[in-house]
Amino acid sequence: MRREQSQSLCVTDVEPDILSSLPGHIIDQILSLLPIKEAIKTSILSTKWRYKWATLPNLVFDSQCLSEGSDDLLAIKNKLSRIIDHVLLLHAGPIKKFKLSHRELVGVTDIDRWTLHLARRPVKEFVLEIWKGQRYKIPSCLFSCQGLVHLELFNCWIKPPSTFKGFRNLKSLDLQHVTLAQDAFENLISSCPLLERLTLMNFDGFSHLDIHAPNLQYFDIGGKFEDISFKNTSQLSVVSIGLYVNFESNQSRFHGCSSNLVEFLIHLPHIQRLEIQSYFLKYLALGVVPGMLPAPCTDLSFLSLRINFNDSKEISAALCLFRSSPNLRELEILARPEEQSVAHFWEDVYLDWPVMRVQHVRIDGICGIKPELDFIRLLLLYSPLLERLAVKPALNVKPDLTKELLRFRRASGRAEVIYLDSV
Repeated sequence: MRREQSQSLCVTDVEPDILSSLPGHIIDQILSLLPIKEAIKTSILSTKWRYKWATLPNLVFDSQCLSEGSDDLLAIKNKLSRIIDHVLLLHAGPIKKFKLSHRELVGVTDIDRWTLHLARRPVKEFVLEIWKGQRYKIPSCLFSCQGLVHLELFNCWIKPPSTFKGFRNLKSLDLQHVTLAQDAFENLISSCPLLERLTLMNFDGFSHLDIHAPNLQYFDIGGKFEDISFKNTSQLSVVSIGLYVNFESNQSRFHGCSSNLVEFLIHLPHIQRLEIQSYFLKYLALGVVPGMLPAPCTDLSFLSLRINFNDSKEISAALCLFRSSPNLRELEILARPEEQSVAHFWEDVYLDWPVMRVQHVRIDGICGIKPELDFIRLLLLYSPLLERLAVKPALNVKPDLTKELLRFRRASGRAEVIYLDSV
């Protein structure tokens, strides 16, 4: 009995466990779904798992790296630094992605050392988000990472070295809350020939946006700037622009018959989605707005406008876009009320309203004033393919607005008018 039992135990000892028998690519897939802290813990599962985490190609250091319970910022910083040092020291494979983003993270000198370590590896994605404190100056060694395909920086001061010739392989650039000199910005954009996606949010140091990017397809910007121009951007198909500062027409740098609207769209021949936010429509309305653009936006299918219905120039710019977009299918209008309202002769502004092929419309934030209602009335009257018009009013709007909307004639027999609750 003892001999048989001993043999049975011996056989059991040599049998592989389920975790150890998993194929390598399955283990890699499991580890890729875990936070880095949990991935390191798997080293205790078996001999086969012991150093598997050290070959992870994507290293993400965020709030999930640390256990909850510590409110000491210095302790959090020190613990996070130890974790990153430990991982980079033992990491044995290529690093495809490095992301550092923690809500308590401030710019520390350790970041310079980690960036230098990554600059010696073929890293493709680099994400650095500094959530607290002053803007962190990016170390010059980052600009030698020519393998970068995606770069994302938050709350950083960017000052490329004089020897920087651009990121030759970069396809995606996301800069938010950054400081960058005017010449450095222009050089950065123009020297990334493969750039396809560009995001700029809340920046300073430059105010003239000259975008020279032959492969750019997606552009999202929100901030304070004086002017914007595109050069060699015929591939741009998705554009979202928000100008976060109001200004008067007499502050424009344009004079005579110049039109910001024409200059803006002339270099976007294949635009498909256009979002005009904050005060950017006021910028586009500067100069002499034509009845139609020199070349129609034949690919434009979605248009979003934030508009002041008390500004006849903005209304004229919107109508010019409508007339120049024969294939527009979705329209979003967001009312932007101003403190000062000026009466206009709306009959002149709305002359020659175009017949539109729009199918779905959403209008948000209206108060029920006459210019808004005139806009909706003509939209319903000249949209024979309209299927749905959703209206969401601003707070404290008069209750009879619904009745006024339902009385408007509709060119489309299928048009459904939906009144959304403002709450």
